[in-house]
Amino acid sequence: MDSIWAASDLAADIVQRHAERPGFRITELRMSPTQQVSWHCHTNVQDTFYVLEGRVRVTLGEPDEQVELAAGESWGPVRPGRPHLVTNPGKETATFLVLQGMGEYDFVTLPDQERQ
Repeated sequence: MDSIWAASDLAADIVQRHAERPGFRITELRMSPTQQVSWHCHTNVQDTFYVLEGRVRVTLGEPDEQVELAAGESWGPVRPGRPHLVTNPGKETATFLVLQGMGEYDFVTLPDQERQ
């Protein structure tokens, strides 16, 4: 398994890329309670989340908001440019899909102090 977005034990693991074509992709991720997807935004793409198992918390800025999802729940989209952090608030591993599109994918890391 590859880690996504950061070369660290704290980063979520890519389980599988279910679809990928120019401007759109679906990625399955696995995240333990100690892992996260760090504060970031995307220039062009939107993120939509669907939880397969466990719990996922999406914390957003501009405006501040927090969404907690359980297995079978979805939420989104996170508009381009909106800062967000993805964590696992549970005690078990979470598995979820991230649907990203339409546009060229990028990942802009935002240190905590820059997201405010």
